[in-house]
Amino acid sequence: MALLSSVHKSILEGSYPANIFDSSPVSSVAARYLSSTGVGFRSRIDGSSSKETKFGRNSVQIKALADHTNTSEVPLLSRSEVFERLTANQENRKSKQHYLAMYSSIFGGITTEPSLMVIPMDDHMVHRGHGVFDTAAIMDGYVYELDQHIDRFLRSASMAKISLPFDKKGIRNILIQTVVASKCKQGSLRYWVSAGPGDFQLSPYGCHQPALYAIVIKDQSPPDWSGVKVITSSIPIKPPQFATMKSVNYLPNVLSKMEAQENGGFAAIWLDDEGYIAEGPNMNVAFVTKEKELVMPCFDKILSGCTARRVLSLAEGLVREGKLSEISVRNLTVEEGKMADEMMLIGSGVLVRPVLQWDDQVIGNGKEGHVARTLLNLILEDMKSGPSTVRVPIPY
Repeated sequence: MALLSSVHKSILEGSYPANIFDSSPVSSVAARYLSSTGVGFRSRIDGSSSKETKFGRNSVQIKALADHTNTSEVPLLSRSEVFERLTANQENRKSKQHYLAMYSSIFGGITTEPSLMVIPMDDHMVHRGHGVFDTAAIMDGYVYELDQHIDRFLRSASMAKISLPFDKKGIRNILIQTVVASKCKQGSLRYWVSAGPGDFQLSPYGCHQPALYAIVIKDQSPPDWSGVKVITSSIPIKPPQFATMKSVNYLPNVLSKMEAQENGGFAAIWLDDEGYIAEGPNMNVAFVTKEKELVMPCFDKILSGCTARRVLSLAEGLVREGKLSEISVRNLTVEEGKMADEMMLIGSGVLVRPVLQWDDQVIGNGKEGHVARTLLNLILEDMKSGPSTVRVPIPY
């Protein structure tokens, strides 16, 4: 426990001891974490006793493990076998996203071993959805709008009635050091705070303490800012109380995204309870009217997008240059939106993505608009060389 306490203290104080970045499978932190999770059980459908089976890391059996097809006999696993299977499962995945480092307040440190990037099943974020999160981009060794995202993260936690395990400065130090450990120069930083582990009840009062998690992700997918099609979502929008916080309750968002993909679209657009344009499943939406007005829907019923607000700020230069007549945040009808010269999706994942078609309506001339391209270039330039208020350097 002394090791965990000293590691945690160092992280919060902003120092960088090399030993907290140990990714060895036999590290004491990893071993104690696996031990504390209580993973594994003995079970057999016919009621007879099961047998423990040893598996080598590179054996044919390890590949079979990943398929999870044998349900007639479920083995009771040792700690080392659990680790082997977690590692094999991770290695067998085919994903364009690589997980480079994870911090967990449960084991009080950082790991760069992807198979150990797990959280307890009895964490109320897992089985009750009682958690919030946020994401910031990493560009050229800088975290973009980290402080803005942390501020929204803290607001979301307050709205979800989740107390913080550390103060803002401590959380910021942990996030920066997690990026340091990852050595990632281009990617994203995602982080969560939950009611914490404790039990499987509905109320969080049995949770020992809130938990903080963070992970650095490197996405191998090439960026794509080409124009897309969107549809109007038939999935009900979340009520403002929940839509304005960034909680882990994303089932409506997932179903909305799936609905769009099933209909040949990239995203589905939500309307609010009054029929005005609201937002996409994980991005804001903006329009350029025929009068060259840049319009975004009001943020009072939807998530206040950090990237969207930064785009509004950068767009002021286009007004001064005469490329836009004005910038507005107001209610917008579907008819106004579909008749606009340009439509675009805005968010930390897509940055600025032109929309060429909404349902059966072609937007403008059906081509990627000049304002959308200009705003994309402005946000990319801001990410690479913007002021210190939006770019936090990482001391690798």
